Amino acid sequence: MQVHSVIKLIEQGEHQNLDFKFAVNDSQKIARSLSAFANTDGGKLLIGVKDNGKIAGVRSEEEYHMIEAASELYTKPKVPIEVKKHLIDGKEVLEVVIEKSKKRPHTAPDEKGNFRAYVRVKDENLLANGLLLKVWKKEKNRQGVKINYGDAENFILKYLEKHDYITFSRFKKLAGISFQKAEKILVDFILLDIIKIEITSDLICYKLK
Repeated sequence: MQVHSVIKLIEQGEHQNLDFKFAVNDSQKIARSLSAFANTDGGKLLIGVKDNGKIAGVRSEEEYHMIEAASELYTKPKVPIEVKKHLIDGKEVLEVVIEKSKKRPHTAPDEKGNFRAYVRVKDENLLANGLLLKVWKKEKNRQGVKINYGDAENFILKYLEKHDYITFSRFKKLAGISFQKAEKILVDFILLDIIKIEITSDLICYKLK
């Protein structure tokens, strides 16, 4: 017997590109997930699936409309979605597909109603920092990157050859440069694929790519 595609997804467990939702009762919260997936690598939401992977099923048609509202009303610019309905053992599961966007950053309301950009990190939706927003803006505007290799540029590359990572404040302090210069160097190196930004719930740091 062929295993249903949704069962195969559930067997993967939650990760960077997959999130389970037992129920939808808050369109704004779902919008944060849409923002995070669109701003990162895309992904899928499975609605009607518990965190442990057990299929509970969607409880009402209202949940479908709340997902649509999340996309239409609570993401800026709007995150396009595709919603597929699956019937598994008599229970309906919604598969929400979100593609990686070229229009990032997509924002969604935080707990206070302020529109913020999110990123998907492992199985979490985390806030994007200001430096990453600048990377996306420059990326979207297709601005060229011009780097003059001075002391600060050489410093960070040499430092990261010997250390796993560096934080923004440590780079600025050790290199003895201004906030603006430190930011520009990191943005440009990220755009050139030399350095990558790593965001966790505890730390934002920069590593060699």
